[in-house]
Amino acid sequence: MKHEHIVKAVEPGSIAQELGIEPGDRLLSINDNIIEDVFDYHYLVNDEELLVLIAKPDGEEWELEIEKDYEEDLGIEFEQGLMDEYRSCRNKCMFCFIDQMPKGMRETLYFKDDDSRLSFLQGNYITLTNMSDHDIDRIVKYHLEPINISFHTTNPELRCKMLHNRFAGEALQKVRTLYEAGITMNGQIVLCKGINDGEELERSIRDMAEYLPCLQSVSVVPVGLTKYREGLYPLEPFGKEDAKEVLRIIHSWQKRLYEKWGLHFIHAGDEWYALAEEEIPEEERYDGYLQLENGVGMLRLLENEFNEAYEALEGDSEVRNVSVVTGYLAYPYLKKLAERLEQKFPATTIRVYPIRNDFFGEQITVSGLITGQDLLHQLKGRELGDKLLLPCNMFRSGEEVLLDDVTLSQVKDALQVDVDIVKSSGQDFIEGVLIHHE
Repeated sequence: MKHEHIVKAVEPGSIAQELGIEPGDRLLSINDNIIEDVFDYHYLVNDEELLVLIAKPDGEEWELEIEKDYEEDLGIEFEQGLMDEYRSCRNKCMFCFIDQMPKGMRETLYFKDDDSRLSFLQGNYITLTNMSDHDIDRIVKYHLEPINISFHTTNPELRCKMLHNRFAGEALQKVRTLYEAGITMNGQIVLCKGINDGEELERSIRDMAEYLPCLQSVSVVPVGLTKYREGLYPLEPFGKEDAKEVLRIIHSWQKRLYEKWGLHFIHAGDEWYALAEEEIPEEERYDGYLQLENGVGMLRLLENEFNEAYEALEGDSEVRNVSVVTGYLAYPYLKKLAERLEQKFPATTIRVYPIRNDFFGEQITVSGLITGQDLLHQLKGRELGDKLLLPCNMFRSGEEVLLDDVTLSQVKDALQVDVDIVKSSGQDFIEGVLIHHE
């Protein structure tokens, strides 16, 4: 198989641009090495002296000699982020969210990835069941890190059951290899009631703590349950008392591990605090927000950023009438911030609307899974003021399109209101409310 990697974009001012590399060019080799995938590429471009072979669209080949700083990037983006085919998941996890989606949505939403290269490149979490010894050797050789691992449990038999894969238990041995090679890792546990909680959670934390400090953080998040679970493993939602017990276990281990390692290591997703109706921990407990992408510490970060920006504000008497949308999870926290903002800006009215997830089911409370149809249905006829703020995580990355393909312009037309997409920071929330964009 011929390995050719088509250039998608070139960063302005980069080495690649200076040398005349353009979109549509094909990368053939670096220092006479054929590039199998992104692993090879990232390893090879680190060198200070490179011999890069490029093929132009007309077939002409350019041999480029490059001298640069060690680890300096060339500034090339490829059409395929992995520079190879994506590896799909071989498991059939009892908690898989994709298996709980209705039919008829866009095709990309049903792809299950389980590719170690995406773990390194995009921060995706992998189960290790798809990884060969060759893959592990390459991670170690190239020292690609961090690698993000979906543990779910360290009990081999239980892991086979949860992932519905007879190799899932022995795949955990690969963690030991990565640990011995000094590879930085992060972990994740999707907690299922009556399955991997309680004593099993205690066991998992105890086992995973053996990989400190290479395994630097593990998040524990509750299973997401939609209403589309026909024929799937019968899972129950967690209640308030369940959440309190999960937090008790996590907090006790945090205390113990912090004393020894200076890391809290095991982290509870924000949903647990909302469910237990307990205070969100202080910033120091999140070890630099290593698990932010898993919904760990987002509410704390939001509040801290808000407080910082809030203190620097001088109130005014300008009349503003703004509405804000969120999921049920963040609603009480966002409502509190909105009320504080109204105190400093007494002529400003902020209405915070939590959107119930009718599409996936009421158990789904995060804003990132709100659909356009739920949004339009529940806001129709409501007082929206002069401007509606929507969180950016409701939209497809880099596009003005919601999960069910409803577009931003359709939202504007249907609700007859100006709409701003707001980033998830406390500062952006304040600016979204206060600043009027023409």
